[in-house]
Amino acid sequence: MKTHWQILVVDDEEVMCESLAAWLREDGYLVDTAASGREAVEKARERDYAIYFVDLKMPGGMDGIETMMQIRRLHPEASIIIITAYATVDTAITAMKEGAQEYIVKPCNPEEISLLVNRIIKVKNLQRENTILRKKLTRQYSVHDVISKNPRMHEILQLAREISGLRSTVLIQGESGTGKEMVARAIHNSGDRASKPFVAVSCAALAETLLESELFGHEKGAFTGASQQKRGKFEMADGGTIFLDEIGDISPKLQVDLLRVLQERCFYRVGGSEEVRVDVRVIAATHVNLQQAVAEGKFRDDLFYRLNVIEIRIPPLRERREDVPLLASHFMERLSHELGKDIGDISENALKLLMDCNWPGNVRELENAVERAMVTCRGPELTADDFAFLAQSGAQKSWAVPAGMTLSDMEKLVITATLERTGGNIKESAAVLGIDRSTLYEKIKRYEIPR
Repeated sequence: MKTHWQILVVDDEEVMCESLAAWLREDGYLVDTAASGREAVEKARERDYAIYFVDLKMPGGMDGIETMMQIRRLHPEASIIIITAYATVDTAITAMKEGAQEYIVKPCNPEEISLLVNRIIKVKNLQRENTILRKKLTRQYSVHDVISKNPRMHEILQLAREISGLRSTVLIQGESGTGKEMVARAIHNSGDRASKPFVAVSCAALAETLLESELFGHEKGAFTGASQQKRGKFEMADGGTIFLDEIGDISPKLQVDLLRVLQERCFYRVGGSEEVRVDVRVIAATHVNLQQAVAEGKFRDDLFYRLNVIEIRIPPLRERREDVPLLASHFMERLSHELGKDIGDISENALKLLMDCNWPGNVRELENAVERAMVTCRGPELTADDFAFLAQSGAQKSWAVPAGMTLSDMEKLVITATLERTGGNIKESAAVLGIDRSTLYEKIKRYEIPR
């Protein structure tokens, strides 16, 4: 994390100034120097340094105390250390009174300097982490914090507000990486269950027997290794919300068990005979088309109807490309702290490259791409060269019009693909295509497109 913080050493004695700067650079910090108070203030106008080492006695009409006061007007949170060869009680009191964090005497001990800086940086890291955590706690999962300029996403957020106080089951459908869990958390944290648990379970991550125990718990001795009673996720979520991710992957037996929970609000632990009752709101999510799975006999229709009380379909990132710059900036801001790299901008060419990508992995893939680019970036700005790996991975658009395809053929293909993605939802398909529902009905009839 050291390279993320920069230090300014201010001393009119060149030997002292360069020696202190060299010690700090050996510790891994980025260090600038200034030979006078005026030069230091000018550099402070251009950049917010984490720590300032300021000599008390400097010629030119601006001593260390005046320099410190000018810097603090520019950067109130700056950590300023006064250094002097003439230590007196009066000067120490004056320096501390005007806002100096520390007061040290020449000749400076390199080990003492290292310990002092390390202590200050640790405090600054904690302060920054606390700020980020406060933002996460207050905003991250509120409906207002889902980052999007897309009209369809705004409709989803409005719906999330309207249903947040209900107990009705919600089914969120969308491709992997579109942010289904974030929307689920937004619904939970916007309603009266916000103070209760939000428990997320990935139904695709566990085998049937393990998932059954994970959801409903088990009694002692229910199977080999069950040395004690264990509460399941439904019990843990009592009073709150359980988020069942990838619900389309559960087995037929678990589909029956889950149907009972939704109908009766009760279940039995594995190996148990005592009925357990819970007050849990269920939000399920899937990247597969459950209507099609029902038609193919892979998913129970009665369970589908129980889950699909309120349906939310999240559009893929390629259908809301206007969100790419917003999301990229958001990820850069967060990752710059986590990675300890001061990268605050992204070039126009890099943004164009990101906008031109199809993003089959959606928002999650974009986040991973930004992180990879920041890890390998050597400058203060992300450029197209930092995202060269996207072309190699095939993430960019590569679709070409097939030979002999007419405009009508292309229109039919686009309408068919859109209807498949939305599960035959005419209103949503019309919004994605940018046409009226009546126009869409007419084209479906003309091209004989099955729904």
